[in-house]
Amino acid sequence: MEPEPKKVALIASRGTLDYAYPPFILGSTAAALDMEVQIFFSFYALGLLKPKIEASISPGDNPAMPFQMPFGPQWFQKLSWPIPKSVMSNVPGFGTMATKMMKRSFKNKGVAQLEELREMCLEGGVKLIACQMTMDLFNIEKKDLIDGIETAGAATFMEFAADSDIQLFI
Repeated sequence: MEPEPKKVALIASRGTLDYAYPPFILGSTAAALDMEVQIFFSFYALGLLKPKIEASISPGDNPAMPFQMPFGPQWFQKLSWPIPKSVMSNVPGFGTMATKMMKRSFKNKGVAQLEELREMCLEGGVKLIACQMTMDLFNIEKKDLIDGIETAGAATFMEFAADSDIQLFI
């Protein structure tokens, strides 16, 4: 008798670029390792289930983000005074520029786009679940989201998560 596959329960609650990659990477990897995977998308992560993902980053909101964008560390070494990240993140257009630079870095390093990773999850049997309460809260209908997903409440997902070998909140 073959053992049951390990179960992985992931919760995605943010829709920014830096938070969008982990659930899809971990989900597709776990599925490739023959694990049963469910990802529950709540609040701002629901945007990751729309046909076109419009994720951006906000450098000032992430204190661990290296301050090498948008000009690179060599540009800052030429300055005679330090510029705090909080000041730069308030400059109009800085977030947009940082997002473009991050996406370019992903492309240059051969990292798959979010839509590709999401498709890999679906093809690998990962169950993508949109939080029904959040959909109601934000007036999002299932037709606004990609095909192949499910909608459910937290209680339904918790039944799977409670019996999972791995649970992660991303």
